[in-house]
Amino acid sequence: MTTRRDVLAAGIAAAGLLSLGTLPVARARKAKRLKILVLGGTGFLGPQFVEAARARGHTLTLFNRGKTNPDRFAGEDYRDIEQLHGDRKTDLSALEGKRRWDAVLDTSAYIPADVTRSARLLAPRVGQYLLISTISVYARNDKPGMDESAPLIVLPDPTVTQVTGETYGGLKALCEQAAEAELPGRTTVVRPGLIVGPGDPTDRFTYWPARADRGGEILAPGTPQDPTQFIDVRDLAGFLVHLIETRTTGTFNADAAPGTLSMGAVLETCRKVARDMNAIRCVRAPCEQPAGASSTLTWVPADFLDAHKVAPWQDMPIWIPARGDYAGFGRVSTAKAQAAGLRYRSLEETVRATLAYWRSLPAERRAKPKAGLSPGREAEVLKAWHARGGAA
Repeated sequence: MTTRRDVLAAGIAAAGLLSLGTLPVARARKAKRLKILVLGGTGFLGPQFVEAARARGHTLTLFNRGKTNPDRFAGEDYRDIEQLHGDRKTDLSALEGKRRWDAVLDTSAYIPADVTRSARLLAPRVGQYLLISTISVYARNDKPGMDESAPLIVLPDPTVTQVTGETYGGLKALCEQAAEAELPGRTTVVRPGLIVGPGDPTDRFTYWPARADRGGEILAPGTPQDPTQFIDVRDLAGFLVHLIETRTTGTFNADAAPGTLSMGAVLETCRKVARDMNAIRCVRAPCEQPAGASSTLTWVPADFLDAHKVAPWQDMPIWIPARGDYAGFGRVSTAKAQAAGLRYRSLEETVRATLAYWRSLPAERRAKPKAGLSPGREAEVLKAWHARGGAA
């Protein structure tokens, strides 16, 4: 049986630490040009935020160690971006002085002491502090419709500094409190669910478009009606820019609208997109019928998967049976964020961009996905299911 700790630990390890909606509506009103400081900015969400903010005419300053994707914003095309190097744990000297920014986006908040250190230094010289948290801050997930007022995790030892499956959510909750303590009334907290899309280094959502592209019989977990939730990184980035432009403070769950995504919709969309993209590829250049042009889904019940040690989330990404302690999984309320301006692109667009990104990676990287079942393990479980009389 998968526990909350297992899910969080898998997510942290995959991250290296850590809808069928409408297309996003362009912001009709031209925003005032703002000066925005980004703590981090070169990982997954950071670059998408930088591009979204630049598209709106804002001026960006990035502060980071210069170790993760150091060339991400190098070159003549990015001469408008100022890049400062330091370490939020030991060296914030590059941020000292009299310079002011309209807003700060903190994408790398994991330890509350780090947040206190940076927020205290910047508080006199910034208007708004926007911190990226997580829906993992909530103490429970056993009721559908959980909103931002739900109780948070309280760590037995709030001084812990090691990020693990047991401490991740509680430390994030403390980071939220640390930011608000230094900038009361000027803090915005965004709690995303699983962030997906092009550039995702974890392969969690990416497993499904890639698996559909491989074709053949696909092991599908649970039932087509099982709920799930995630947010396209580009939709999240756009929402963050909007919150800064409108000087909106408060706390927001940033995820798909509950009830709009199901495992059946996700997997069928992955199959359709893979078929369409393979057809286009063969039109442009004659080729043999690609594997992804033909695939089937075999839905295997949760109890059978559990008995065969196929773990939700780790082995079957984006899926957890919505029962027991996880009865609220896939149905977290995002009403407050939507009212504040969160918009969604279509599921098909997210899948298409994700598969295009996956195909662009080197072959050796694609040969070692970081999430989901290996082909051999998937075939083994499917064979056991059919031996029992399970239907395709």
